[in-house]
Amino acid sequence: MNIIITGASKGIGAEVVKVLSKSKVHHIVAISRNGKALAELASECNRGHAEANVTPYEFDLTQTDFYPFIVQRLSTIIPRCDILINNAGRLVNRPFDKITPVDFDEVYNVNIRGPFFFIQALLPMMNKGSHIVNIGSMGGIAGAKKRPGLSAYTSSKGALAALTEILAEELAPRDIRVNCLALGSVQTDMFANAFPGMKAVLAPAQIAQYIADFATTGHRYFNGKILPVTTTTP
Repeated sequence: MNIIITGASKGIGAEVVKVLSKSKVHHIVAISRNGKALAELASECNRGHAEANVTPYEFDLTQTDFYPFIVQRLSTIIPRCDILINNAGRLVNRPFDKITPVDFDEVYNVNIRGPFFFIQALLPMMNKGSHIVNIGSMGGIAGAKKRPGLSAYTSSKGALAALTEILAEELAPRDIRVNCLALGSVQTDMFANAFPGMKAVLAPAQIAQYIADFATTGHRYFNGKILPVTTTTP
């Protein structure tokens, strides 16, 4: 399968790349603005393979004006896209009355504007039967416990959940399925920023296996679903 993963240079994204790269049938394009970390990840994953199956691609996903060029470039790396995992995320931990327009734009540009227009740009590359997996958050689910300081992040993940539902309907005629995994606590830098001093239940490597399995098989059973992946909240 041809797979594109955003936010792939560290944390959950990097671990998902590692899991998927173990299979010779996959070709993964790993996207992040951290080119050095991507190169190191690709080198690690490709080591021992007769043919490299991880291609690093350095790009800042907030630069939506460049998406047509990026997609043109991606089409020279992989002919079509079977799976897109929108994993890139941004978080600002600050009281609501201290959130600035810059903070808001920083979070929304990565968490919702980026996925919205990246999916749109990639549609010509997507096969029938393709699967789009949006990485959401338990905080973005209606009724789930909310945490002070995360107003921009939480509301952006709620928007991502709603986008998942509507795109499942809009893209159904193309036979493209769209789902969202609402993650609970995973020990990443983002989690440490959101919940200083707290210990998460899962490590990135643990949740990565689930995400990889779901990305490759979940579209057989789900479409337009927001699926909580957690044993706790957060």
